[in-house]
Amino acid sequence: MPPWPTRIPNVIHMLRVRDESIGGDNPYRWEQKTTHEIVGRGKNIIFSLPGAFTPTCSTYQLPDFEKLFPEFQAQGVENIFCVSVNDAFVMNCWAKDQGLNNVQVIPDGSNLFTSSMGMDVKKDNLGFGIRSWRYAIVIDNLEITASFIEPGYRDNADDDPYSVSSPQNILAYLKGENYEGGGRGRQLNLKLEDGVDSKATIG
Repeated sequence: MPPWPTRIPNVIHMLRVRDESIGGDNPYRWEQKTTHEIVGRGKNIIFSLPGAFTPTCSTYQLPDFEKLFPEFQAQGVENIFCVSVNDAFVMNCWAKDQGLNNVQVIPDGSNLFTSSMGMDVKKDNLGFGIRSWRYAIVIDNLEITASFIEPGYRDNADDDPYSVSSPQNILAYLKGENYEGGGRGRQLNLKLEDGVDSKATIG
């Protein structure tokens, strides 16, 4: 695994933002913002995942961060951000589909943030191309204070570990309770071809 940064990278993200002055059925325009502009200062969480609309991300990780946001606020967390190597159109559609009110999505379509974190992996075995390994970080004034990286980081992984970067595990850490800092992790037995509505079992 590449060296781990102590401060989050500051790269350009291409966003689609609503602008009523445009009018019409699609009142959106392109806007460039840096990571630091989006995240800002304070105590925040960034979690990154292999892709929008994929099963584990859509069934567990993103909705659980959304649902548990008040508990994170009680621990001093101001914002939660979800990063994926997807473009702004995909990320905005996913946020709408998930009915997000608390978690903010950050598109990383050109893999600038993910590669700067050293978390990009090849997922050609699934036809995904370059994506992010699953992880989460707690940051304070842009400095990384805690990291939760799923085990087994490698290219073209057949499995998709999910436990260490779960919101429940990070909450346990923030509350000073026992938490999982690494290891093999819990494996969700999911078939990616089943889609978002697939039934999952925990093995």
